Amino acid sequence: MSIYGKSDLGILREIAMRLKRRRLNINMSQQELADRAGISRNTVSYIEQGESFGVLTLIQILRVLNALDGIDSFLPDPGISPLQLARMKGRERRRAYKKSGTGKADRNQDRGMAGDNGESKW
Repeated sequence: MSIYGKSDLGILREIAMRLKRRRLNINMSQQELADRAGISRNTVSYIEQGESFGVLTLIQILRVLNALDGIDSFLPDPGISPLQLARMKGRERRRAYKKSGTGKADRNQDRGMAGDNGESKW
């Protein structure tokens, strides 16, 4: 099954399984991973069972498993589009903006809350 067909919990379990497989492939115990990552063995056990955990913990584990390069694979740096850079006159974009033409009536229409004459159905 594609990763896109999985629920959030399913993806978490997939990550847990891959971390465990990587740990076992390099013949490392949960305790050794925990000691080297600066976390408890119970935390490693919970993670491998599919419990949720933080991004910092993931980074610590990936570092010990020599797998930090995986971050570039799953979230590559998008860089700045040359067209966007030209529009911004060389400045880097710092925040998102509202798209033009998305007033309240337009948002209600998109959500199916406006009647034929634009009046709210609520």
